[in-house]
Amino acid sequence: MYDVAIVGAGVVGSAIARELSKFKVKACVIEKDEDVCNGTSKANSAIVHAGFDAKPGTLKAKLNVRGNEMMDALSKELDFPFKRNGSLVVCTKDQDPALLDELVEKAKANGVEVSILEREELIEMEPNLADDVVKALYAPTGAIVCPFHLTMALAENAADNGVEFFLNTEVTMIEKKDDFYVITTDKDVIEAKTVVNAAGVYADKLNNMVSENKLEIIARRGQYCLLDKDAGNHVSKTIFQLPSKMGKGVLVTPTVHGNLLVGPTAEDIDDKEGINTTADGLGSLGVTSAQSVKNVPMRQVITSFAGLRAHEVNGDFVIGEAEDAKGFFNAAGIESPGLSSAPAIGEMVASLVAESLGLEKNPDFNGTRKGILNPATLSMEERNELIKKQPAYGNIICRCEMISEGEILDAIHRTLGARSLDGVKRRTRAGMGRCQAGFCSPKTMEILEREVPMSMFDVTKNGKDAKIVYGYNKKI
Repeated sequence: MYDVAIVGAGVVGSAIARELSKFKVKACVIEKDEDVCNGTSKANSAIVHAGFDAKPGTLKAKLNVRGNEMMDALSKELDFPFKRNGSLVVCTKDQDPALLDELVEKAKANGVEVSILEREELIEMEPNLADDVVKALYAPTGAIVCPFHLTMALAENAADNGVEFFLNTEVTMIEKKDDFYVITTDKDVIEAKTVVNAAGVYADKLNNMVSENKLEIIARRGQYCLLDKDAGNHVSKTIFQLPSKMGKGVLVTPTVHGNLLVGPTAEDIDDKEGINTTADGLGSLGVTSAQSVKNVPMRQVITSFAGLRAHEVNGDFVIGEAEDAKGFFNAAGIESPGLSSAPAIGEMVASLVAESLGLEKNPDFNGTRKGILNPATLSMEERNELIKKQPAYGNIICRCEMISEGEILDAIHRTLGARSLDGVKRRTRAGMGRCQAGFCSPKTMEILEREVPMSMFDVTKNGKDAKIVYGYNKKI
């Protein structure tokens, strides 16, 4: 019997798990995919929003601002890439500047520092702003982060502090029995005193199994283009357009790894697995982004992708214990600014669960975690010494990103280690460069086969049925 079972190992579920591990608790995380960070958390804008856009008084506003405040310390404790680059919301000559004033008022109510800059100041700051941009709201606390590393850092730290993770395990039913919950999965039955629902676009399905207060979550698809690192300096800040009811519009932003990201589109779809891109969607990004940033080098796109946002029809996060299902806690409807809010959501939900169960603090909690060593951060002398001690760091597997075998070995053997090509890619960036894994995939597969160990026929791109090699499967 677990004290807590968390459903979903995205950034929110992982943040809740880490916060709960600060208490004496028997907790587990149940995830239908083969890895953490495999749903909404892996395909988003990688933005830490300042908090000026959310409606004052909402959970989105409160948790966005708190989550933003937590990121600096968290990035140091858990060793993931994070940068405060600031953000701009631009207004063109054909748009109503009063809309910027409305954002300023929201920012004041939310306690967020912002200012209005005129074109002359803006062009000094961002020379590639579109010619029609006349003014903008500037938020210095806006930031960028690596969503993969943030999620994996939270999950690894939770696991190191005793939280169990059941991956490749899909929840099919949740039922209340006496004073605990029976969670039926496609593999086993798990019993828990409390359940935390962090299931992303499927959170409504789980809530509606136990509560008469029904949720309706719509999958809102956003499509993106990722540009080569040669384009990474086209802007230095995150450039937003004036927001609409569908979101914050198409943004142009650098990434923490030096690329340029353009997107997202916004469309509501029926398919909660509909992460395919479309020609129309991707084709619109160049035209739409040009309204805020000129000469975006779209010919340098190296990949495109789509992600789904969990839009709850009432428009705010749904967080807390279900009124008619004691012990069932929702963390649902977590769309933008969900990534920014995740650490604060974890803090809030863990506090509610701990109070409900009467949990005591865990005196053995270790809040630090070391990420995968990046040899590029070392001096030449340090790097040579590292290779002398561990020759695998001298064997380059991914030429585009200059990722060594040593880094891939670390990704496989660490807590919640990689078991697929995408698992290695998200942890090390092997396969994220210009050739998009064309060169390094076979070598990475050989390392997975040897180190896990596993059959080459069982190596997948991202779990499920995404096998790469077919034929006679000789078992190890």
